[in-house]
Amino acid sequence: MNVSTGKFFSARDLTKHFDGIRAVDSFSFDVAEGSITGIIGPNGAGKTTVFNVVTGIYRPTSGKVLFRGENITGLRPDRVVRKGIARTFQNIRLFNRRSCLDNVITPLFQRERCSFTGSLLGTPGARRLERALYERAFELLRALGLERFASMQASNLPYGLQRKLEIARALATEPTLLLLDEPAAGMNPEETRSLANLIAEVREKFRVTILLIEHHMDLVMNICSPIVVMNFGTLLARGTPDEVRSNPDVVAAYLGKGKDRR
Repeated sequence: MNVSTGKFFSARDLTKHFDGIRAVDSFSFDVAEGSITGIIGPNGAGKTTVFNVVTGIYRPTSGKVLFRGENITGLRPDRVVRKGIARTFQNIRLFNRRSCLDNVITPLFQRERCSFTGSLLGTPGARRLERALYERAFELLRALGLERFASMQASNLPYGLQRKLEIARALATEPTLLLLDEPAAGMNPEETRSLANLIAEVREKFRVTILLIEHHMDLVMNICSPIVVMNFGTLLARGTPDEVRSNPDVVAAYLGKGKDRR
C-alpha cells in the first residue's frame, strides 16, 4: 500500500488537563495515509489519553484533531467512527457472552442502520441484508484467521485470539484509520511476531492506515515508520526506527527518568 504525503490526519497542539495535571501538553503529530505510525513512550507518557481525545472519549482542553481536512475535535465517539476512525483498547472490550460472529456482526448492523420494523416483520429486503451482513462478518473472521471459532463464545477464546477478534470487530466499521492500543499486550514473543505480520497484512488487505501504541519495541521497530515518541505528555522525538533508536533523549526516557501520567 502506497503512503501518501498529503494531510490525512493531524493533531495540533493537543492539551488535556486532569485536575490541573497536563496529561497531554501541546502535542502535535501527523499520520500519512497508508502508513503504520507508532506512538511509544514510557508508562504514563500520555499515549492512551491521545487516543481517547482523538476518538471523542475525552474532549481536549485545547488543540485540534483534523481528519481528511475536517476538524473533528470533540465529536462524540459514534460520530468519530462514522467519519472512518476505529480503535481497539488496552483492556480488551468484547461482548464476552456472545459468539465471535455476533461480536463482529453487531457493528455491521449498526453501520447499516437496519430498519427495526423490517427486521421485526422479516421482510425480504431485511432478510437479504441480514444474510449479507453475516457473510461479511464471517469473511472478517476468516481474514483474521478466526473462522473456525465463529460460534465460540468470545470469553472462551485464548487471550491472543481475543486481541484478533477485537481487531476484526473494529474493521467491521470499515475504517480508513485504525487505532490499536497496545495490541501485543500480554502476548509471548511468538504471538507478537505473528501479530506484527497480521497488522501489516491488515493494512494491505483493507487499505487502512494504522496508528498504534505499543511497548513491544521489536514489533514497533519492525513495522512502524515513522515512530512518534512521547514523554511527560509532550513530543520527545519523531523519526524512522533507526533515528529513534539512536536518539539519546529517547534512550534516557526509557531508562525511567519520568513521572507517571494517565
